[in-house]
Amino acid sequence: MIKIAPSILNGNMSDIAGTIAMLNKTEADWVHLDVMDGVFVPNITFGPKTVADIRPLTKKFFDAHLMVHDPNILLEEFAKAGADLITVHYESPGCAHLDRVIQRIHDLGIKAGVALNPATPDSVLDYILDSIDLALVMSVNPGFGGQKFIPYSLRKIESIANTAAKRGLSLDIEVDGGVKVNNAAEVISAGATVLVAGTAVVAAPDPILAVKELKGCGK
Repeated sequence: MIKIAPSILNGNMSDIAGTIAMLNKTEADWVHLDVMDGVFVPNITFGPKTVADIRPLTKKFFDAHLMVHDPNILLEEFAKAGADLITVHYESPGCAHLDRVIQRIHDLGIKAGVALNPATPDSVLDYILDSIDLALVMSVNPGFGGQKFIPYSLRKIESIANTAAKRGLSLDIEVDGGVKVNNAAEVISAGATVLVAGTAVVAAPDPILAVKELKGCGK
């Protein structure tokens, strides 16, 4: 079953509790937490305290996506705040020793993921793929919501899915950026197992229906 991970970034940031309450009424599986530092990407969002504050409001899986210059200084804080999975960017300067970062995340008792920007080839995951729980394919350039899906992302999703299948890996493939009902079936067919939905769910007129429609694209 495909998993839907709405991003709270697309909600009203003055009422995050309200966004979480709304998501609790939907069949969304995960809550996607877009963490941006204004350095690695040109935007600033929120930190671990916000995550800790909203953690008691839902039982949904917390999917923390760290779009930051150096995730190492934040790993323990986000784990303590309640993240169930932390995804770091291959391109982050702080991930020069990526294997070590993945080990640190696992040592904190949570799942580890690696994200790739649109122009980064999936071949960079070759030696680390067996060590991670999730590969995140950015289908827009990170930093802002509401961007259009980049078509060549489909080839990257398919390539990662094929490699994982050949190795017999139980790997989630998450896709983030421009995923909507009109392209979700194609994204799922390429091999995606988790869809990050920002405007498609959180900003939808009927979020409950939006999640159902996205899940239906995987049937």
